[in-house]
Amino acid sequence: MFREMKRKRNALSKEETIEILKNNTSGVLAVNGDDGYPYAVPLSYVYSDNKIIFHCAARGYKLDAIERSEKVSFCVIDQDHIIPEDFNSLFRSAIAFGKARVLTEDQDKKAGLELILHKYSPDFIESGKQYIKDQWNNCVVVEITIEHLTGKAGD
Repeated sequence: MFREMKRKRNALSKEETIEILKNNTSGVLAVNGDDGYPYAVPLSYVYSDNKIIFHCAARGYKLDAIERSEKVSFCVIDQDHIIPEDFNSLFRSAIAFGKARVLTEDQDKKAGLELILHKYSPDFIESGKQYIKDQWNNCVVVEITIEHLTGKAGD
């Protein structure tokens, strides 16, 4: 179902690819947008247990697109170092393909938001929990279950 990487020598191991997802703070979500145009949007995320989790406003383009088609991809660039004299770049990236869904159970939404809180604001857990309570009705949490994951590095 998913294509094999053309340059297999550039492929990263699954463990290396997961480390890219764990260690970075932003990625680009790609969905099937309006009128067949792809829509790609940068966002903050958390990787946990073969899932990518992010939050967003309770209404908007991303959610409309996910409602239309749950199939998405998510790209994270770990490194991009241009070497002009060699006409090359040293890069490391990960691409995940999966199915997205809005978490509808309160305990799942809370768990997702707390994962995000611990990643981005580990020194502010108590005030972050209050912020989650204050913003509860203004956001949703989306979970992408990864079905295929590739990592690639340039040399």
